[in-house]
Amino acid sequence: MDAFGHVNNARFLTLYEEARCELFFGQAHKHGLDSFEAGTVIARHEIEYLRPVDYGDPVRIEMWVSELRASTITVSYELFDNGVLASRAKSVLVPYDLANGRPRRLSDAEREFLTPYVISA
Repeated sequence: MDAFGHVNNARFLTLYEEARCELFFGQAHKHGLDSFEAGTVIARHEIEYLRPVDYGDPVRIEMWVSELRASTITVSYELFDNGVLASRAKSVLVPYDLANGRPRRLSDAEREFLTPYVISA
């Protein structure tokens, strides 16, 4: 909570992370895909704050893949508070080979999993 009783700006990033983790870890795992858990890093975050959100109120996050490239995934989000758009964000993820300490390309299975979530602007 910030000094004005609103959700702190850094908490927005955590809410987006929780939604993203559900897709990349929870849903992917349910589809038999655990490679994202083995290594994915964030290359960039971008957040646009449109209005304050009162602390304690439930929010809804809509999320989709806005760009799917050979070695990057751009995830876009919209956060709604009481049905009103309060924030937009984007995260650029990079599949990462932790053992070798370098980025890697998306596998065919990862691309297949993500394709239904792709919505281009």
